[in-house]
Parts: sequence; C-alpha cells; structure tokens
Amino acid sequence: MFTTGFKFFFGIGVALVTAGALYGYTSGGNHMGPVSLGWKGGVGEHVGYGVLVGLGVTAMGIALTLIFFRDADPADQADYMGVDDIAPTMPVTGSHWPIVGAFGAGTMAVGLVLNTAVFITGVVIIGLVAVSWTMDAWADRATGDPVANRALRNRIMAPLEIPAAGAAVVAVGVLAVSRILLNVSKLGAVTVAGVVAVVILGIGVLAATGSLKFNRHIVSALGVLVAVAVLGGGVFAVIDGEREFHPHEVHGSESHDDSTDDSHDDEVDEDHADDDSGSDGDADADHTDGDTDSE
Repeated sequence: MFTTGFKFFFGIGVALVTAGALYGYTSGGNHMGPVSLGWKGGVGEHVGYGVLVGLGVTAMGIALTLIFFRDADPADQADYMGVDDIAPTMPVTGSHWPIVGAFGAGTMAVGLVLNTAVFITGVVIIGLVAVSWTMDAWADRATGDPVANRALRNRIMAPLEIPAAGAAVVAVGVLAVSRILLNVSKLGAVTVAGVVAVVILGIGVLAATGSLKFNRHIVSALGVLVAVAVLGGGVFAVIDGEREFHPHEVHGSESHDDSTDDSHDDEVDEDHADDDSGSDGDADADHTDGDTDSE
C-alpha cells in the first residue's frame, strides 16, 4: 500500500513536472523537447523549465524515500527490525531552517525581477534548506535518545554541510559586499572596507586569545543577523545600481595630441611662408618684366 506521505509528495512531483512541460511548450519548446528533457527538441525558456522539473523530480525522490521507510510508522519499523516494540521517539526539536528557507524564497522572487545571479542564489539556498531540514526531521525520530540523534545527523551531514556552507558564505559574501562597495561613494567604499576589516581582525584576535566567550545561541543569532544585513545590503545595492564612474584622462595621450597639433600648426605655418615667398617672387618677376618693357 502507498503511504500518505508518498501520495502527497508524488502528487506534488507529478504536478510540477507537468507544469514544467506546459511551461516549456508555451515558452518556445517544440516537438518532444519539454517531455524528453531536451533530447528530441527545444525545451523553451531554460531557467523556469529547469526549476519546475527539478523541484518535481526532488518531490518524487522524497516520495520514494518515504515509502521505503513507510512514513516512519512505528509498527512497520518494529516489524522490519524484528522486535515487538521500538523505543518512543522524542518530540521534534526547534529548527532555524524555516527562516533560512523564507529568505531563500524571497531571494528567488527578487531574482526574477533583477537578474539571473540573484535567482540562482535563492535556488541554491532553497536546495540546501530542503536537504538539511529533511535530515533534521529524520534524525529527530531515528532513536529515542536526542544526543544519539544529533550525533547520527552530524555524522552524515557534517562532511557535506561544512564545505558547502564555507563555499556559500565566501561566494555570497564576496558578491554582496562587492555590490555594496560599488553602490556607495568612493570615500564610503573605503570606509566600509576598513571597518569590516577591523571588525573581522578584532573578532579573530579575541577568539584566539580566549577573551571572547559567548553563548552558542547568541553567536548563532549574531551570525544570522550579520548574514541577513550583508545579503539585504547586497540586494538593495543591486536594485539601486552602481555609482557613476568617471574614467581618468591619460596624460600621455594628451601630450601626444598636443605634439601632433603643434607639428600640424608648424606645417601650416611653413605652407603659408612658402605661399608668401612664392607670391613675392611672382611680384618681383612682374615688376622686372614691366621695367624691361618700358625700356
């Protein structure tokens, strides 16, 4: 029998894939392209088609996972494990992934209006949230011991999350800060860069010397606030646009142009001098001819 979770996610997956095919045909797809993923023709507008089909395939994958685990039904798990009963599970713990997912959805919406880079950033955030949140939900019900659940979750996800999070923080942070520096004035860019550098250096020194001791939750909250501020500033800077840049004049070219103009003026003066001397010579010749005729 198909479980409730399988029916729900499989239905969402079929709806999204169907919507992707219809979007492909209405945005320029031809022949069997939208149905065959571009193998037998064009798929139309690539970004929208790829997002819809990708989300549909993801939902179908979740549906298959749920049916394999029977929606984590205790009776099915006990039968599979060969025991009469399994230990009761703890309630699901709190998670910050809904907040991050909401920010990713907002980033996607802004990217649809601004440019593709912002939209892709939102898609990446949503993808990471989907994977991590799913693993949190699974780990909360893995055993009846919350400590063992957390250790099991970290053992699986830490080798993937730490490199991915580091790369995402660096890439998104550099992109957002660069947009901010290009938006503010020249003096403002220097000030912002200097303040950020001093703050990072100060935090690093305090953390290395052991002088900085905060609660883990306080550090997490501060990190989220800083990330939201940087990303929000980057999005605002993209919307507002870059400041006006004035290209610097090259002095070498100016001197070359001046020397060219001077040489041109000298040539014009020489031509005028030749013309004057020629006209004087003609006048003298005419005067000499007149004297000869009079004699």
